Amino acid sequence: MSSENTGLPVRSEILQLQPCVHGGLVRETAQKYNLNESDLLDFSASLNPLGTPFQYYNCSLEELVSNNTEKLTRYPDNRYLEFRDAAAGFIGNLDRENIIPGNGSCELIRLVAECVVEKGDQVIIPQPTFDEYELQCRIFGARPVYINYSEIPQISDELLNSSKILFVCNPNNPTGELLSRSTLKDLADRCAETSTLLFVDEAFIELSDPEQSVAELVKDNNFVFVMRSLTKSFAIPGIRVGFGVASQKLANVLDNARLSWNMGFVSDVVGTELLKMKGGVYSSYFRDSRKMIDRERKYLIDRISRIHGFTLLDSSVNYILVDVSESVMDSKELTQRLAARGILVRDCSSFCSLGDEFIRVAVRNSEDTNKLAKNIGRAMTDRSRDSAKEKLEHRINSSKGRSLVGSNTACPYYPCHYEGQDCTFCFCPFYPCEDERTGGKCIERSSGGKVWSCMKCYIVHDPEVAQEILDVLRENGEMDNKIKKAWKKVIKPRLSEK
Repeated sequence: MSSENTGLPVRSEILQLQPCVHGGLVRETAQKYNLNESDLLDFSASLNPLGTPFQYYNCSLEELVSNNTEKLTRYPDNRYLEFRDAAAGFIGNLDRENIIPGNGSCELIRLVAECVVEKGDQVIIPQPTFDEYELQCRIFGARPVYINYSEIPQISDELLNSSKILFVCNPNNPTGELLSRSTLKDLADRCAETSTLLFVDEAFIELSDPEQSVAELVKDNNFVFVMRSLTKSFAIPGIRVGFGVASQKLANVLDNARLSWNMGFVSDVVGTELLKMKGGVYSSYFRDSRKMIDRERKYLIDRISRIHGFTLLDSSVNYILVDVSESVMDSKELTQRLAARGILVRDCSSFCSLGDEFIRVAVRNSEDTNKLAKNIGRAMTDRSRDSAKEKLEHRINSSKGRSLVGSNTACPYYPCHYEGQDCTFCFCPFYPCEDERTGGKCIERSSGGKVWSCMKCYIVHDPEVAQEILDVLRENGEMDNKIKKAWKKVIKPRLSEK
């Protein structure tokens, strides 16, 4: 599609782009469901669960910024010398000439795509992975080729030879897989031979295993670019700051091409201070962060894997990919139902190859994990109740006076209560009645907390009772009102006789 037939002076690659809305997710969810933003639990953002270093060291972010307010009145030094020195020291054994300052990960990906690919070039994007790689490359006319993430170590020389960039997210987002340093070193050598840029995204490496970083490989390889982000590791998503690492020759070219003054004084000052932290990736802050993540990740896996239909994949970092294909809900419906309860998780349907069968949840503290597990259980109960109501309404509306009462002997669970039971109401329309005179009672939920169980209730499975309930439900009116009427007219008198 050309600019002539769209009436817009833009390239065809730009026309189909969609806006990023992640930053407004919390506010929009709160507004949609009439909730307080402060009450929402955000498991969709994979931030360091230990919190910011300012909280950890009892430092004052406000004081750091206020002490540098004079920088508001003058342009930043576009060389960002202090920031680049701090970043080089944070990595270790590198110089400022190896560092390209960036306004977060997305700008750095854009910079590399803009400088490396031309229209029609091929780029390799393992799947599933962070979708910004493909987006930024498509803007400049590149053609993505997909491989499975597990195929990275065995990628063919033929494919490398025909491609400009190979993107590797390590640890990978959203799967949490981590490739070893030795694997990536071998791959870097092969990329140098084929003149293919190996782009390694290490945005989460500090929260996983920094020993597997390949940042130092850039000293002897012009075909390696490593991206680091402060957003996730330091839990500061509101301050856009990161940096690229490359050979001095490549870094110089990229640094000349980046937007001038791409970081404001807040990003510059705060980023520099954080990167100067004593010990870098081995500081007490990051050591404690990794210990907490390891502990809380195990707890999260234990709690959520108890829920029927939820399978958690192995992860090396502070988020976990969850397979919900065996659940009663797909990823989209589950995400929406949890959002209505004030819990945000990442619907992974936007990731290529995942479909609507996966969600991603961040590792948080055990208290928050318990709330997540309980609300998943409640969302599943609500889903079952709503589904049963819809099916019941459909059956009643389509029966046209025919009897619906009887035993469903074709059901694989028949009999689930007693031989000869009436199966008209497989899911009780009164659930959860929470009246122990029915024989029901509260039991421990697999996902945590209590749940109402109807295992010992036989009332609605009596043919006479089922027929009387149906007679009420077939009357005109709203289903919820008819269910209340049926309880009062049919069930309550029988309970009073006990």
